Amino acid sequence: MKTKFTQKAIFFFFVLISIPAFTQNKTGRELILIDKDWRFSFGHLYDTKKDFGHAEGYFSYLTKTGFGDGPAAKDFDDRAWRKLDLPHDWAVEQPFSESASFSHGFKAAGKNFPEKSIGWYRKKITIPNEDLGKIISLKFDGVFRNSKVFFNGFYLGTEQSGYNGFEYDVTAYVNYGGENTIVVRADASMEEGWFYEGAGIYRHVYLQKTNPVRVVSNGTYVTSELKNNDASVTADVTIENKGSYKGSIEISQTIFNKENKQITAFSESIAAPEFYKTITHSSKLYVQNPLLWDIDSPNLYRLVTQIKQDGKIIDSYETPFGIRTIEFNAESGFYLNGKPLKLKGTNNHQDHAGIGTALPDEIQYYRIKKLKEMGSNAYRCSHHPPTPELLKACDELGMLVIDETRLMGINDYHLNYLKRMIKRDRNHPSIFCWSVGNEEWNIEGGIVGERITNVMQDFAKSIDPTRPVTVGISSGFKSGISSVVEIMGYNYLGNGDIDAHRNQFKQQSGMGTEEGSTFATRGIYFTDDAKHYQSAYDKKPRPTFYSIEEGWKFYAERPYLAGVFFWTGFVYRGEPTPYGWPSVTSYFGMMDVCGFPKDNVFYLKSWWGKEPVLHLLPHWNWSGMEGKEIDVWAYSNCDEVELFLNKKSL
Repeated sequence: MKTKFTQKAIFFFFVLISIPAFTQNKTGRELILIDKDWRFSFGHLYDTKKDFGHAEGYFSYLTKTGFGDGPAAKDFDDRAWRKLDLPHDWAVEQPFSESASFSHGFKAAGKNFPEKSIGWYRKKITIPNEDLGKIISLKFDGVFRNSKVFFNGFYLGTEQSGYNGFEYDVTAYVNYGGENTIVVRADASMEEGWFYEGAGIYRHVYLQKTNPVRVVSNGTYVTSELKNNDASVTADVTIENKGSYKGSIEISQTIFNKENKQITAFSESIAAPEFYKTITHSSKLYVQNPLLWDIDSPNLYRLVTQIKQDGKIIDSYETPFGIRTIEFNAESGFYLNGKPLKLKGTNNHQDHAGIGTALPDEIQYYRIKKLKEMGSNAYRCSHHPPTPELLKACDELGMLVIDETRLMGINDYHLNYLKRMIKRDRNHPSIFCWSVGNEEWNIEGGIVGERITNVMQDFAKSIDPTRPVTVGISSGFKSGISSVVEIMGYNYLGNGDIDAHRNQFKQQSGMGTEEGSTFATRGIYFTDDAKHYQSAYDKKPRPTFYSIEEGWKFYAERPYLAGVFFWTGFVYRGEPTPYGWPSVTSYFGMMDVCGFPKDNVFYLKSWWGKEPVLHLLPHWNWSGMEGKEIDVWAYSNCDEVELFLNKKSL
């Protein structure tokens, strides 16, 4: 019998900086969740008759304003449609098919299934007469994908990406005192990623009501600077005027602690912006002896921004944030609040068992708690902007985050999406790094990659100079993106010589943005390709890649590497490497799709966690293996481990 042990690594104390998020306040502003009571039906990708005659009219919604036809028409009869609540993922509801997408877990949806690639959603709401004069808008956290939105038959716009939040002003189209119809057409025929992405309105939807003079969406930016035992907090707020008011307004900024006690406040009178113009106002506030945000004590504050007109509050906007410092050092790694911290991370896609991508908010907290139980302190959003609730959970539970945009490039499609992600997320103290790309093999090693990275990196810095930028690189660590990116993201030891790259670029900090990709079927300790079983013993996934143990030891032993993110924390739908049909989920996760731990969880926990760990594998009483030699591995961080077989010490 073979015995395998791990020793506990050195522990570091940790502690983080600033976050804006939007919170509802009914003083001058309402943000109403409208997830309930939608109607849903499938349309068709190319057969307009099966798509309810949409866009068949002589005057379409693009030729004349208000000519939404088919389900986009205000009075379309949807009574026969299915009734449901959001979030909703229609792809996860479909059967499996061998002809469906490998990437998306062989779910019978997408371009090969034109009758299941278009989804229509409709909802009726009443907006009272007293809202006349307010700005009324619809806010979507994410629709997968290529969504068109209509309101009372009026076309509002198209959002191509399934990962960006977006907002439409419907003020001019409202039937005040009566019924109003919201319509969304989602086209999930094209994939954005090579992993399960779901389909439909899979994130929250809100109805927002504000005064014409108001804080714009994601319009606050909170940064902090620590000096001695105090914090100087800068609160920038962008205000717009969608009305005719001319005159002065008062801007009030107040910071509250987690007990809702007022800590400090500042107010100032300024001239209101002109019609359909914006202004940005900056306030300086001071917090004495602040409680810092860190992964063990995720202390949060709350900035309340109020706009007053003639002494009356006309808008109130809340921004949770944290006070902390972050630093990358090319010699000694990552620091949180001035203390060294080895990043112990995982990559994760956003789907979960049974529900696809339409996660209830509490599942976000469940997933982060499971990762923290393993000892993980960092999370990489792979490979797109996450839902806001994920970041909220990371802020509140103490999990560092790499926030990642979907696609590299220098035009509006790419930079506008990057800007929207950063402006939405830059107040979250959990976020310590922006990622502007991942494994862009076509450009990684050449001059085009350099140029794009330089533009995206500087562009990100122009919006948020407080955080560094990284890119995950997998096709060699020599030239191209690798030579210009601020924080080098190494994807897999087997893809290049990390030590050689570090010796060439000694001023460049680095971390393992992806490592591992080991295969394991939970509770199975032999490989059977016919049954699509992969042994749960930690092993190389392929000759040039490395096991979890090899990967962790490599990064742990090198102080200049800030840490590592293993692929992945949770099993996810799609990408069932090394197999294909009929396997429908990945084999990579430390935990399965439900969050039940595989054995590698205990290996990492023995290094990463604070509690004593002793885990033996495989199971006992293995039927059919009587009299045969079995490898028995022990994962432990204890000083001594003694193994007994039938009361005999081994």
